[in-house]
Amino acid sequence: MTALLPPRLRKRTARQSSPFSFWLSAGFLAVVALVAVFGRFLAPYAPEEIDFAALWGSPSAAHLLGTDQMGRDLLSRIMTGTADTLVGPIALLAIATVLGVTIGMLAAWRGGWVDTLLARITDVMFAFPGLLFVVLVIAVFGKGPVTAVVALALAYTPVIAKFTRSLALSEISKAYIDAYRTQGMGGLAICVRGVVPNLLPPLVGYLVVLFGEALMSIATLSFLGFGAQPPSSEWGLMVQEGQAGIVQGHFLPTLIPGAAIALVVIAVNVVGVRIADRLLARK
Repeated sequence: MTALLPPRLRKRTARQSSPFSFWLSAGFLAVVALVAVFGRFLAPYAPEEIDFAALWGSPSAAHLLGTDQMGRDLLSRIMTGTADTLVGPIALLAIATVLGVTIGMLAAWRGGWVDTLLARITDVMFAFPGLLFVVLVIAVFGKGPVTAVVALALAYTPVIAKFTRSLALSEISKAYIDAYRTQGMGGLAICVRGVVPNLLPPLVGYLVVLFGEALMSIATLSFLGFGAQPPSSEWGLMVQEGQAGIVQGHFLPTLIPGAAIALVVIAVNVVGVRIADRLLARK
């Protein structure tokens, strides 16, 4: 995202992200990644294990973060739900990147009526509220994590397509493109071997920053009941399930997964800004 900012503002943003905050955020994300991989094996309890004798339990030696409305251990649910929470945004951005980069490159390379047509299509998608589009897709194909990921990927595609097109237009105007053409290289080969690799540094930085937004979007759909379904331990769903305890004074079942989402988003944004600036500096 900082790739779209003026150089002076980009430098100011980089200064605001101190080395300490960067390494702290990077270390936190490394721990989260390890938990996502090994959480199911390290969790002290099975995430679906119900204990009616420990409903709304407070933190204790047996349950370090307490229990939820069904007596399930919150620490175990957070650990096992980490993978479900992170896989969705990764899959979303992977699909959106393939579609968006293809559309953006095609529009920039062909130009003319192709560029105009694709620009109008992406403009229409921009004008349509993203969440409303996702809800309509889910209404047609049914709710669930797969539908939510695909629908959000389609909503994110025009964003990445616009960004890719703006980068590609600048890259295509460079002299090495004409050199490739004089060698008889086709347009597809030039784009794959020359243009796309040169677009990767700013594009990767942009995608890292988008990851936090994608995570929030999927968590929102799960909170609304359109994404992950019980008995999943996805964090957005956990926030929704814990709401019933708030009126009774039990905040942890909602606070803990909500705080986990917020911390991951903040850490990704801090790391993403630094990565984007480093990649742009090397370009």
